[in-house]
Amino acid sequence: MPSSSNEREVCNRVKKYEQQLDDVMMLMDKNDLKIKLLQVEKEYSNNPSEVNKVRLGIIFHEVAFNLYFISKTRYNGFAKRSFDILSALFNSSKTSQGLLPFISSYRASALSLVGAPKRLKLWNEVFSLFNDAVKKYSSVSYLPEFLRGHASENLPCFFFVRKKYSKQDFQSIIDKQSENRAYANSRIMSWVYYKWSKQRQGKKYRSQVLAYLDKAISSDPDYKAGRANAENLKEVLVKKT
Repeated sequence: MPSSSNEREVCNRVKKYEQQLDDVMMLMDKNDLKIKLLQVEKEYSNNPSEVNKVRLGIIFHEVAFNLYFISKTRYNGFAKRSFDILSALFNSSKTSQGLLPFISSYRASALSLVGAPKRLKLWNEVFSLFNDAVKKYSSVSYLPEFLRGHASENLPCFFFVRKKYSKQDFQSIIDKQSENRAYANSRIMSWVYYKWSKQRQGKKYRSQVLAYLDKAISSDPDYKAGRANAENLKEVLVKKT
């Protein structure tokens, strides 16, 4: 939790930008995503502001992550476009500091989508960017740890050193949320509770997992985040109990 007036000011600034970016982050519904893509592109064309440029970089990332495997022709190149846009913002001295938690986190994630699955050496750069974002911004934003944890949980088993981030990061977000209820919104926490539970399905954690799955479900009344996955996992685990 912020301990000084300066830290509180930084947190407030980051939260202000988070509210302007939240509707383009972590979009799972493919139809909603296609509509949002057209909307964000039009908004940027009409008003190429700094925030709208960040929104464009983020929505391109979401398209690359969620739609590329549906149509590798239509959505090819969106990860690179996202990385290039966010890199330009990241490297500019004029970029607002309050936007950097979002820019740096999504920049790292976009790079992982550009070519890391096929180029193993690129993962070194990806996690270097993630680690820098976590070090600088995880105290004021959930996003660096959330996206690093998300990326690491999908790594092959032989990346065991980096896969540790998946457990570490989601636990860290839960810890910070317990200290500051405004740290992450309910939609994000639904995903966090589900992902934490998914990684700990043994009997040792069963009671805590079921409690967190209930939180994942209650935090997502409109099925916009982790609720459906949490309900499916809970059904499986209850049968084993």
